[in-house]
Amino acid sequence: MTTQAVDAPAPTPQRPANGRRPASGLRRRRSGIERRQNVGWLFITPFLVIFAAFLVFPLVYAFGMSLFSSTLATGTKFVGVDNYVKAFTDPLFLGGMGRVLLYAIVMIPAQLIVAGVAALLLDTLATWLSKVSRLLIFAPYAIPVVIGALMWSFLYSPRFGPGSTIFEAFGLDAPNFLSKDNIFFSLVNVVTWQWSGYYMIVIYAALRAIDASIYEAARIDGANGLQIATRIKIPMISSSMVMVITFALIGTLQFFTEPTVLRSVASGALPADYTPNMYAFALAFSYSQFNYASTIAFSLGILVFLGSFGFLFLTRKQNGLK
Repeated sequence: MTTQAVDAPAPTPQRPANGRRPASGLRRRRSGIERRQNVGWLFITPFLVIFAAFLVFPLVYAFGMSLFSSTLATGTKFVGVDNYVKAFTDPLFLGGMGRVLLYAIVMIPAQLIVAGVAALLLDTLATWLSKVSRLLIFAPYAIPVVIGALMWSFLYSPRFGPGSTIFEAFGLDAPNFLSKDNIFFSLVNVVTWQWSGYYMIVIYAALRAIDASIYEAARIDGANGLQIATRIKIPMISSSMVMVITFALIGTLQFFTEPTVLRSVASGALPADYTPNMYAFALAFSYSQFNYASTIAFSLGILVFLGSFGFLFLTRKQNGLK
């Protein structure tokens, strides 16, 4: 009888007793992760450099300037928070804050109503008609703010504006939209026209995110279009409405471009200290009071932060959120 030799199977590599991979594998994995992290930093470094150069550094520099006072008699000296005490007792700054708060009371509801009604109507239109209407309503927002304000200054002009021509054609005296009595509502109209399209898009996007089956269930229960809009759509987009109000509040408190452009044709109706931002601009570039102008700007920033944060806190508390 012959016997045939059988090769013994090759021994399988044994894992370490602790179940861990070899150290070389861990090193390779760690080096791969580090390379990916380095690539990520490489991509965001340009943004960080630009962000620091054009936002962080100017803010720090301006805050430092706000702590000093500079006059021809005494030179530059450190005054600490004295400039802020002066700002919050300055009648020109407080008067400007009162005006922008009044604008906020009128403009924010006006923009919210226009944007909300437009979004609700567009949500019920046919597809092609909705697209065309959205484009037309959004178009004013796509126009630069300065260009839009210049256009309205021409329309409001009592000398060569088309409004005067229309009134005169009917034998009526044309109102002066740029007078001290009418400038408030003229600016409200400009801002509402400029920004309602943007807010409409935000609200419309929130409406399109609602499940259509909810509307079908409401119709089965006998709800009409108005009831669906007021009892289903509006409550379900409350978070988007809060965001719109917050954006509008921040923008209104920083009111600057529109009154600055219309000031050149408003014949004294808009003084240089009409809003806090206009006041800071005039202090810096008309009177060379850069230190106090920085103080006014930071004081406004503090009030904007407190106002927006307080509004968000109250709305979250009302909705039972922490």
